[in-house]
Amino acid sequence: MRWLNLVTAVAVAAGTVVCPPDSAATLRQLAHDLIAAGAPGVIVRVDDGNGRPVEIAEQADWTTKDHRLAAGDEFRMGSNTKTMMATLVLQLVAEGRLALTDPVQKWLPGKVPNGQAITLRMLLNHTSGLYDYTLDPAMTPSVLGLDPHPWTNEELLAVGVRHPPNFPPGTKWDYSNTNYVAIGAVLERVTGKSVADLVRDRIARPLGLQHTYFATDGSWFGPHVRGYEPDAAHLPPQMPAEVGDIAGPRHDGHVDVSGNAVRWGGAAGAVVSSARDWATFYEALMSSKLFPAAQLAQMLDTVPIPAPQPAGDGLGIDTTTTACGTVWAHDGGAPGYLSTNFTDRAGDRTASVLISTELFSEYDAEPQLAAASKALSAAIICAMFDKPVTSGQS
Repeated sequence: MRWLNLVTAVAVAAGTVVCPPDSAATLRQLAHDLIAAGAPGVIVRVDDGNGRPVEIAEQADWTTKDHRLAAGDEFRMGSNTKTMMATLVLQLVAEGRLALTDPVQKWLPGKVPNGQAITLRMLLNHTSGLYDYTLDPAMTPSVLGLDPHPWTNEELLAVGVRHPPNFPPGTKWDYSNTNYVAIGAVLERVTGKSVADLVRDRIARPLGLQHTYFATDGSWFGPHVRGYEPDAAHLPPQMPAEVGDIAGPRHDGHVDVSGNAVRWGGAAGAVVSSARDWATFYEALMSSKLFPAAQLAQMLDTVPIPAPQPAGDGLGIDTTTTACGTVWAHDGGAPGYLSTNFTDRAGDRTASVLISTELFSEYDAEPQLAAASKALSAAIICAMFDKPVTSGQS
């Protein structure tokens, strides 16, 4: 669940993709190339604002015995969850129940060292300096599905803050999942409701999202993508041997991790959604349907992200300018599930790519698969803006 640098990925890939006029055919070919490079499955959805979204679902032959992939299938969205958590905070800001300048100490007294100096805004834009709890070895059994402990946001926060901070609050930017489990704990403290209830009542139901919810165990509400990771005998050399012990049924050199709980992701990464639902969410978000324009401006007020390309991190959403247009986006990963979702500033154009394997991206493994993933991400941005990608763009 460590953050993938979508800015670098798009920048690297944009110079390697050539799209002919029929962008749908090109996207389908790139999706096919991704499967050929080793991905078990991929869903692509691109809406260029003209009313006819392109939807593609491709899968490896060996996966069809488990499930026939469909474009509307549910998917574990990983860190895309953060965009929804930021949305919930900003709704409460609009209602006068929270302020971005509130110190975390106000809402979680004694739970965060130096909490008086860390504001909610710092949590939301990753400038708090808090250590990322997912890097603690104690979390590995849960991430691998071997420990079913029903983690709470406060418990996950406690794992993160038992480590020294990375830097003084507000002095740097560094992506940390601990920021968002702290946000989840604040949301629950302020409202008296669980994060699952807040996602349901404040986002999913008002927008009619039938396949979007906060997962509290390993179950699913509807038809869903099966996620896979390589088994111990087929691990790439870059992956540690412990990854081969990941829980789940085994066949064809892979482990089906679909039934593993993601409570370890908490408010940093436990939302389930679909490419279709996420497009609806982005359209509502960017058109101020979920909170007033003043709060949208706060969300889109960015701090610089260290990266080769100009980029900024807002509150639960990032931005960068590509060869084909400026995008707002987030990505997410959990074992078996890797996704990136893009939108333009108006929310009229959206694009998603959902891949049913993830750990290769955590360990810089399988370079062919990584290259095919980057190429597809670059292409869907250009298709979203109804533009071709030509050789030499960066």
